Parts: sequence; structure tokens; C-alpha cells
Amino acid sequence: MNKIISKEYFSEKVVKLVVEAPLIAKARRAGHFVIVRCGEHGERIPLTIADSDTQCGTITLVVQAVGESTTKICALNPGDYLTDVVGPLGQATKIENYGTVVCCGGGVGVAPMLPIIRALKAAGNRVISILAARTKELIILEKEVRESSDEVIIMTDDGSYGEKGLVTQGVEKVILREHVDRVETIGPAIMMKFVALLTKKYDIPTECSLNAVMVDGTGMCGACRVSVGGKTRFVCVEGPEFDAHQVDFDGLLSRLRP
Repeated sequence: MNKIISKEYFSEKVVKLVVEAPLIAKARRAGHFVIVRCGEHGERIPLTIADSDTQCGTITLVVQAVGESTTKICALNPGDYLTDVVGPLGQATKIENYGTVVCCGGGVGVAPMLPIIRALKAAGNRVISILAARTKELIILEKEVRESSDEVIIMTDDGSYGEKGLVTQGVEKVILREHVDRVETIGPAIMMKFVALLTKKYDIPTECSLNAVMVDGTGMCGACRVSVGGKTRFVCVEGPEFDAHQVDFDGLLSRLRP
């Protein structure tokens, strides 16, 4: 049982939970995720660790209510308990001093992007972060991202905050004005597809995180299979990050359609 220490609403259906998990807080690295279960018969939900505090022994999770299980988790309050929190799982992000790195997060994808931004900055990179959402109310963790970025660009579909346009427009604007050594992207699959198409045109190495397609987190169910470079890979055990230029996004998107 893992106690919820604090709760914050980012929007009506997106919640930040700080959860007691001292061993996970100590071991986790950027890119790692946990499996969370709410109730003895609850569904296993994979959630990327957005932050941790080793002194307090806590991890931070950002949860979007999209189904019955995530809605139950979002309804929990400080003092309540999650039945299970297992991790850290997955492969950690490869962090080096690449030079200039553009990190683009779409919607709740900003949560798993935050620890990557922090790790890249700590490694000596120039970090330009691009946060994208449909509207201002859906931009999350802006303050935290700004603290570890050399520059932050906000893109909203409706122009209610920052610049009006898609994340790819923000990325290309940076590419056209200065040399970019690497791009990291996390968000909806369709967003990552077009970021990958753009950066491939400019021959910029790009990593994407496919954490949104994970289900059981152990590779047993096969739901997270994806074709990367013509080979079948399992996101939860071999990822969640892959070379975005090698991912078959069309195949992935066809499976994600209702």
C-alpha cells in the first residue's frame, strides 16, 4: 500500500499525485515508469514517473482520467492509498551532453518529459522545451519546465496562450534559426509522427516515448508491440523510448483507432 501525500488538479481530468514510495524514489531515473493498481481487483496502469524526492521518499505521478481505472485513481485524496506501486520499470533515457536538444511535450506528455529535461540540463546541454496543447488550460508543469530549460516555447492550437500553431511549427522555427543536435518528443502518437517526419527531413536524431501504448508493463500481453526498423519491439520492456525515425507510426496509429 502506498499513501498519497498530496494532490493537485491541472485540469478537470488531469491530476498530479505525490505518492509515498521511498525505494522507487531512490532508484528511478529519467524515462522509468511504474505500474499502479487501485483496489484488489483493479487494473494495472503504467504511469511514467514525473518527479521524485529521495529525502521525502516520494514519487510524482500525473494521471489523466480516460477510463474506469484512471478515474478511480484521480478520485483518490491525500491520506488514501494505492493498492500497489511497482517499479521502476522500463529502460532509462540515454542522457549525454549532445549540445542543443529540443524537448517537445504534448498535453500530459509534458509529465514524462520533465525528468528528461532536467537530466539533459544537468548533463550540460542547451535545452529548448516546447510545450503544446489544444488550449491554455491544458498546458501543465510550465513552471517546473522553465526552471530546467534555457528557453520555453508554448504552442496552443487555439492561440489562447503562447503562439498559435502546432508543435511542429515551434520545432521548425528553432531548427531554422540555430543548430539542433537532438530532439526528444513525447505526446500523442500523431504528434510524434509529424515531429519525426520533420526532423528526418533535417537529419536530426530524434527519440520518442511510446509509453501511452503500454498496458501490463511486463511484455506479457503484447498490446504494446510496435514495429521499429522493421522488427517487432515491446515498449514496456525494450522502451518506452525508441528512434522516432524507425518507428512505424502508421501501423501504430491504425491499432490505436477505436
